[in-house]
Amino acid sequence: MARAAIRIDPHPDPESLRALFRAAWKAEPTVDFAAVLSRSLAHLGAYDGDTLVGFVNVAWDGGQHASIFDTSVHPDYQRRGIATALVTKAADVARDRGAAWLHVDFEPHLAAFYKGCGFRPTGAGLIRLRGR
Repeated sequence: MARAAIRIDPHPDPESLRALFRAAWKAEPTVDFAAVLSRSLAHLGAYDGDTLVGFVNVAWDGGQHASIFDTSVHPDYQRRGIATALVTKAADVARDRGAAWLHVDFEPHLAAFYKGCGFRPTGAGLIRLRGR
């Protein structure tokens, strides 16, 4: 399978999201997915049949700015263009829903991926609020 089917706002069940995050991030997620998705501008899922194999969330400020979070693809499906398809479609959906700017924060090893998706570097700041 070259690509998975991308669905907009699929509201996957929490266990499907937890399973994807465990596989993709090698850690147990601690978020309440229902609460997060209820506040999103959009979220997208990549599916192989009925199985969630990729995910991206688009949060927003209620105005012109949106941000990409949690870009995830199951390891068995990586390197097939799924993450690129998710982020590209997320940008289209954010634009269609009124966002003028799309932000993303990422670790240095992901710079080439996000550049390939059309993002350009900007200066930003960050404060850790928990787990100090």
